[in-house]
Amino acid sequence: MKIIVAPDSFKGNMSAPRVCSIIEEGILRADPSAQVYKIPLADGGEGTARAVTEAAGGRFVTVPVSGPLGCRVDAGFGLIDGDRVAVLDMASASGIELVRREDLDPMKASSFGTGQLMAAALDTGAREFIIGIGGSATNDGGVGMLSALGFRILDAEGLPVGRGGRALGSIARVDPDGADPRLKNVSIKVACDVTNPLLGPRGASAVFGPQKGATPEMVKLLDAGLARLGEAWIRAGLAADLEQPGDGAAGGLGAALRVCLGASMESGALLVMKYARFFERLPGTDLVITGEGMTDGQTAGGKLCSVVAREARKAGVAAALLSGGLSGDLGALLDSFDYAVSIACGQVGLETMLQDSPRDLGFAAENLIRAIRLGARRAAA
Repeated sequence: MKIIVAPDSFKGNMSAPRVCSIIEEGILRADPSAQVYKIPLADGGEGTARAVTEAAGGRFVTVPVSGPLGCRVDAGFGLIDGDRVAVLDMASASGIELVRREDLDPMKASSFGTGQLMAAALDTGAREFIIGIGGSATNDGGVGMLSALGFRILDAEGLPVGRGGRALGSIARVDPDGADPRLKNVSIKVACDVTNPLLGPRGASAVFGPQKGATPEMVKLLDAGLARLGEAWIRAGLAADLEQPGDGAAGGLGAALRVCLGASMESGALLVMKYARFFERLPGTDLVITGEGMTDGQTAGGKLCSVVAREARKAGVAAALLSGGLSGDLGALLDSFDYAVSIACGQVGLETMLQDSPRDLGFAAENLIRAIRLGARRAAA
């Protein structure tokens, strides 16, 4: 039996590569002759760059940058395809997991480190960028990133506005003349499955701001500030509109990448799957196993695991989901997956579930393969 194991990470618990290894161990306990192909995935958030780089046989580079609140962090990017393509996670430089929950503040958090990370990738000579923009701590419209790349974001006095969401309210003009000239020779693909616009009730500030520490008053200020930034882009001739799906991703970083750097938005899941060579492995496969930490209605709405299942089933391959937990309309999950199960084994309390999850994941994988082999034996009898 040929099996592809292609999970997301179990966030806050197990990385995607570790999930792959545990599932493989369970499969081989049940069927030592199985061919297992491990393809750890991500959808544009933390871990995207490493997943793509390792799958493509590239190399990983770590550089010091300014973190969301200004402290130094070590961020990384991958180089693949003979170092021609750079793969970056904005989360590694400006991500929410770099900030303690009690310190989250989108009025202060800046994407400046993401711009520094991009500049470091430019220094290697890369000519194509894949940028995952999930998991941000910022709501600054990409102003920090643009500033690090040489754009001047100015107030009414012609002075730089500074960093963080608070600076948005004083923006009067955007001057692109000092932008790093190397950017003109780089194509940028943004790995993102968020379709929210920049502004309004479905925009960056209203939908994602509270997750980053924004109070209701902050949300109003941030939304108004992003509107000022958008008006400045339009006056500078950089944008005709601010209504494109994905502009609201990563606190408006999606809009900055599209408007100022000519980036194209692509499905994060599909982009990672392509570079991880998922589709090359799919022909002749008997089963695809995917997984994630928690499955709810958002999964069936287009998150990574449902995309993996959709593409597998298009190719006539069965798709199974091993999840840390299931919630919502469970019946609807079977519209996306041929098999879906929570790996939890009756523990009480999240801490115990997390502690036992490696054991439970391996058991669930072994159990699945045992059931398949049992069915095959009965069919042959």
